[in-house]
Amino acid sequence: MRAATVAAAVCLACGGTAPATAEAPWRIAGFAEARQTPAAAPIQVERTVHLMGTWATLVVQAADRSAGLQTLERMVGVIERTEASLSTWRADSVLGALNRQPAGEPFRLPPALCGLWPRLARWHRLTGGAFDPAVGRLVEAWGLRAGGSVPAPGVLRAVRAATGFEHFRFDAETCRVTRTADATLDAGAFGKGEALRRLVDASAGGYPWMVDFGGQIAVGGKPAGAGWPVAIAHPAGRQQPALALTLTTGSLATSAASERSVVVDGRPVAHILDPRTGQPIHRPESVTVWHEDPLAADILSTALYVMGAGEGLDYADRHGIAALFLTPRPDSDTGPLTVRASRMFEAGFPAVARAAAHRSLSTSFPPLVCRRPLPLPAGGGSTSAFAGRAPRPSRKGGYGALNAHSSPGKPPPAMATTRYCSPSRL
Repeated sequence: MRAATVAAAVCLACGGTAPATAEAPWRIAGFAEARQTPAAAPIQVERTVHLMGTWATLVVQAADRSAGLQTLERMVGVIERTEASLSTWRADSVLGALNRQPAGEPFRLPPALCGLWPRLARWHRLTGGAFDPAVGRLVEAWGLRAGGSVPAPGVLRAVRAATGFEHFRFDAETCRVTRTADATLDAGAFGKGEALRRLVDASAGGYPWMVDFGGQIAVGGKPAGAGWPVAIAHPAGRQQPALALTLTTGSLATSAASERSVVVDGRPVAHILDPRTGQPIHRPESVTVWHEDPLAADILSTALYVMGAGEGLDYADRHGIAALFLTPRPDSDTGPLTVRASRMFEAGFPAVARAAAHRSLSTSFPPLVCRRPLPLPAGGGSTSAFAGRAPRPSRKGGYGALNAHSSPGKPPPAMATTRYCSPSRL
């Protein structure tokens, strides 16, 4: 794993300010803090697209606009190819074909999925099943793609019997997978992370970039200035920032149930399921995970949310995971937060360590300049749009109509688990 570099975190909510000079360089577990040398501002080019059921904003710092546009086109291509493999929103994806393969009949995986499968199996094992990609039947039963529903007890028992990664046999030598039951896979807890992991692999040595993919942030290259400003949202409201961090490597993924839950027959149905019980989880807290590998960050943020703050924080400390739990006070959804961070997260982000030492975080923030939430395209399909403007369909059915915004200056801030936002000052 290459050494990572993260500039000093600035806790806006705590009234923190950026230090005039950086502290002496140090390095620990993938994070580092070091002096920054001024550099000429590159041209910054940005693009927003709809893929894998959510919005992705891609930003690249390039020598000129033409080079930036070409880089963005290649980046979008990487995500498109990942969607063609993993999307549970498309019937023609490779994952969809595997889910339809009759039980007992082997299915040959393409090379990229053959390489991904052992990673999924490893995290399923290491998390004790808190991460389980074979929850497709549960997703259907609870109507998570169709507005929510509450399955009858008998239906839920049958669905739980067809849930679990153990229902898939993998032959690494032939890259074949065989379903042993009517279980199906769902990429909701790992698809975005895998797409971002492929971006990291494909962009090694290229221009610096940042991607906000439905709330998960990943960066690559060495950006101009201190790094990419990233705001972590308040768990009760995605438009309200709770912490501001500076990211120069790796990925931050946040899991929460604040805005994607619906009420069905008087009970909340959240979009995160506990594979071990078959039940949706609706907690007020959020969990953010930093990891050098975006796939691991995506998987672990979900798994730790499933575990809950107590078990999850203990798991993170025992396994050296950088994790942050934010919990609203019981008497106020939008008031002060209780902050609990793993030792690894505190080591990487000192401002978080200071907030965690006080066990609380106020919510007095500077104003934000936020982009308007982009509507999903009518009837599905792909769109490409200026961030903050209404999208328009691509002329080629893919992404031939490139809408991009370029500007010189420092990197634009992004916010985990919220729309693309710019703090008025950092």
